Amino acid sequence: MPIKKILLIILPVIFIILAFFVAIQTKNKLANQAAENITDLSGELKPEEKIAYWNGERINIPSEVFLDIPTAVLGATNQEKWIEVDLSEQKLTAYEGSSVFLSTPISSGLPWTPTPQGEFWIWIKLRATKMEGGEGKYYYNLPNVPYVMFFQNASVPPWKGYGLHGTYWHNDFGNPHSHGCVNLPTDMAQKLYYWTTPALVEGKNLVYASDTDPGTRIVIHD
Repeated sequence: MPIKKILLIILPVIFIILAFFVAIQTKNKLANQAAENITDLSGELKPEEKIAYWNGERINIPSEVFLDIPTAVLGATNQEKWIEVDLSEQKLTAYEGSSVFLSTPISSGLPWTPTPQGEFWIWIKLRATKMEGGEGKYYYNLPNVPYVMFFQNASVPPWKGYGLHGTYWHNDFGNPHSHGCVNLPTDMAQKLYYWTTPALVEGKNLVYASDTDPGTRIVIHD
């Protein structure tokens, strides 16, 4: 068989194999990336940091991010509280048993940085934290992200940095925008922050879940 015909047969096979391995490596790389690099677990607001950057744009952090009126939310027992995140509808619903506590549009992860699906539990709540990552025109530096509720399960460890949180850098809820977290309107995030468990001690800016005060269950699905 002439060499030219052999090459015409072999080369497409080689390209297909290479494309397959590149796709696998890309998928694994994305899977191993953190949604957010968690570098500050103090929960403290930093009023001196009033400038943020998102997708190449400079953003002035709105004043309402720094305001807070803690509210003790009464209702169902901790075991009856749970949160549903519907990715196809871009919607979050919080339940007290069979009753709806609140419902709100959200912005979940983009196709290349998807929000994980499954059953999760809140492992820490922070009044505020800094989120930074991305590169090039997608670089972001977001101080004072408000009302953060990081979640985990056996497949998604805490260091991955997935969570529910308030959002001041966009207002396009109902459409994906995040690096894997669930973006919420800040007023909705505030309500969830004080409603979910573990329960926050008055005057504190953070709380970890424990055996005696477990985190609220979160179910995320398409």
